[in-house]
Amino acid sequence: MAQTKSRLKFAGAFFALLSAALTMGAGQAPPPARIQFNDAQKAALDRVSAYLNSITTINSNFIQLGPDGQMDQGQFLLEKPGKLRFAYNAPNPTMVVATGGNVYVQNRRLNTVDRYSLSDTPLGLLLSENVNLKANTAITGMDIRDDALVVHARTSNNRQQGNITLVFSNPGIELRQWTVKDNQGGTTMVALHGPVMGAAVDESLFAVPVKAPKPAKAK
Repeated sequence: MAQTKSRLKFAGAFFALLSAALTMGAGQAPPPARIQFNDAQKAALDRVSAYLNSITTINSNFIQLGPDGQMDQGQFLLEKPGKLRFAYNAPNPTMVVATGGNVYVQNRRLNTVDRYSLSDTPLGLLLSENVNLKANTAITGMDIRDDALVVHARTSNNRQQGNITLVFSNPGIELRQWTVKDNQGGTTMVALHGPVMGAAVDESLFAVPVKAPKPAKAK
C-alpha cells in the first residue's frame, strides 16, 4: 500500500481525482438528499450538459499547479466515448490513459503501469455520451457568474461535500479548468490552454501503456 501511494504522487491532478474516487468515501456519513437547484441553476446545468454532450474530441495543452506549489505541463486528449490521455512533460514521468473501460497510470521512472476500472472513477462527467448533470447525484452545487459557470461535484457518493470544481466559460461555454481537493485539504488545479474541439485524434495515442522490457542480462 505504501508503495502504491508513493506512485500516486506523480500523477498529479488527474490521478488525485482518481485516487479520491477510490479512497475518500470510506468511513464517512451517508450523503445528504439530492441537491435542490433553483430554476437558474437548472438552466445552467442543462447548458453545461449540452456542451459536454456536444464534445467529440478535445486536444489541449494543460498547466497543473499542485498543493506544494509545483507546476507541471503536458498534453490532454479526450475522445468520446471513454477515451482520455494525460501526457506530462519531462521531468514528470507520468502518463494516464483511459480506454476500453479501464484507466491506466504509467510511471516511466518506476517502470510501473497500474490499472483501475473506469466505473470506479468520476470520469463519466467528461467521457459519457449522455451527460445529465441535473440528475447526477455527484453534483453538489452550481455557481453562476458573469464570466463562468462553476460546477461542484464529489468523487464518491459517501462524501457529504464536493471535492471537485469544474469551471466553464460563460456565456460561451467551454471547459477551462478544474480543481481537486485531497483529504489533507490541499488543492491541485489544472487549466487547459488553447483547447481545440472536434479535431481528428491519432487513435494510437490511446494505446494501453506497457512496462519497458527489462534489459537482457550480460552473459
